Amino acid sequence: MDSDLLALLRSVDTPTVCNAIEVAQGKRGFDDFTRGTMLCSAPQSPAIVGYARTARIQAVHPPSDSPEVVRARRMAYYKYMSEGPRPAVAVVQDMDAPNAIGAYWGEVNTNIHKAFGLSGALTDGVMRDLGDLPEGFPVVAGSVGPSHSFVHVIDYGLPVDICGLPVAPGALVHADRHGGVVIPEDVVPRLADAIAQLVRSEKIVFDAVKDKRIDFEQFEAAWAAFEAART
Repeated sequence: MDSDLLALLRSVDTPTVCNAIEVAQGKRGFDDFTRGTMLCSAPQSPAIVGYARTARIQAVHPPSDSPEVVRARRMAYYKYMSEGPRPAVAVVQDMDAPNAIGAYWGEVNTNIHKAFGLSGALTDGVMRDLGDLPEGFPVVAGSVGPSHSFVHVIDYGLPVDICGLPVAPGALVHADRHGGVVIPEDVVPRLADAIAQLVRSEKIVFDAVKDKRIDFEQFEAAWAAFEAART
């Protein structure tokens, strides 16, 4: 990914990206985003941006495989997460969701994945150790809880679903305290221009109403200019 585009995407929030995708596509209806309320370990941090490294986990019941198989799969998972294009995001589906109980994302795993060069994690599962997680590795999760329970890796490198958002391995993900989106591949070359157009058009409204008292006629004129600019 172009370094300028990466910096731009990290500087804007996920709702802006959703709107900009629609600007780039020239239509409403983009729907590759998470559903429901998600939690962010560092709400004021820059957005998480990167190519998805996917996996699935489970925690309610202990694994049925032998300890040797479980360990081999775990280490293969870590190897997978350490590889691939950067920037990257760990996108991990918890098969126990929406009743997930095992916190996979705590102080240990966040530091490991950050050391691998990943930008953050998007999961419908559980996070913990809030206040002790490393800076520069935000986690956007489905819930917060105290225990890791029997959490273990089921598989990795396959398509996953995070709160209604299908994510394929290698998909370009943008996530923050609002949730996550997958940016369509064909939109990427037009995304910077779309964000700029979106910012310009919204500025028309903001300049007209922020910290001001206006009448309806003034609003109507500003809104007409806004609609003309965004189309």
